[in-house]
Amino acid sequence: MTDLDLDRLRPWLEVNIGLQGPVEVEKIQGGQSNPTFLVRGVDRAVVLRRKPPGALLKSAHAVDREYRVQAALSGSVVPVAGMLALCEDEGIVGSMFYVMEHVAGRTFDDPRLLDIEAAERPLFINEMCRVLTAIHQVDLDTVGLSDYGPRGNYFRRQIDRWSAQYKASATGEIAAMDQLMTALDRACPEDDGRVTLVHGDYRIDNLMFAPDKPEVASVLDWELSTLGHPFADLAAVIMQWQMPPGDQGRGLRGVDRAAHGLPSDEDFVAMYSDRMELNQIDNFGFYVAFCFFRMAAILQGVMKRAIDGNASDPARGKKLGAFVPLYAEAGLEALG
Repeated sequence: MTDLDLDRLRPWLEVNIGLQGPVEVEKIQGGQSNPTFLVRGVDRAVVLRRKPPGALLKSAHAVDREYRVQAALSGSVVPVAGMLALCEDEGIVGSMFYVMEHVAGRTFDDPRLLDIEAAERPLFINEMCRVLTAIHQVDLDTVGLSDYGPRGNYFRRQIDRWSAQYKASATGEIAAMDQLMTALDRACPEDDGRVTLVHGDYRIDNLMFAPDKPEVASVLDWELSTLGHPFADLAAVIMQWQMPPGDQGRGLRGVDRAAHGLPSDEDFVAMYSDRMELNQIDNFGFYVAFCFFRMAAILQGVMKRAIDGNASDPARGKKLGAFVPLYAEAGLEALG
């Protein structure tokens, strides 16, 4: 069962992307931001991604930006699904949405890559690093994204934005989060002039790998993408890995990485630095702390939407929202 009006959607799909009916729609589980659906027509399947229904925070769930960045990257070295059409008419399904090609492949929710032989896991991690650097090396002028976000101090801007978002979606007082916001505000570095395309939520479960090889077929979930500082994406990978494994955080804390064929945090940062031709990254703890803070703010928003009844998966949303204090405390630890 879906929350899409098929009587309105079916003719729109036929006119705008030539999808022949009848159509079958299946909600893709797992995401907590923009509800996503697999839509099967007579001859092919496509993916529809929409804004959630109901009242939303300002600038959140910008599916039009997701559409724009992926359309711009089509044909580049960054693998993305083909964009088919953007619908800004909220009368079709109740909110703005876009449709993209369905990319066959596999995703991994657990960075331990338990379904992959240990000897092959380094190949997947290396590919993850390759694609990250490809994103950060995109020529913004060539792909038409030079105006995709404001210039200036990315971290200053993001701390201010997510502090406001967190306060707008707060459902109770969390002392660690208040402390982390204050500490990040004081520790925010001066702008060093680095500006690249940033994904905003780069982690292994946002990558679609080819069905049969360690090759990324598509980078998913571009909602938080903008122009910004590349170290935020790199730190997002390390942030996830510093969480406990399993449902508690889907990370690598306490995992014998060498035995699992997985790199240490330092090894991955070095791998990235080599590809980007960087000598060293100073003050890396700040970047990791920032990522913990932003994820905590995002999860708080998920919790608020679940309480308000417009989350993609309300039960899971409330469960994830309970992790906000854990992320805040980890951010304070990373900041030192």
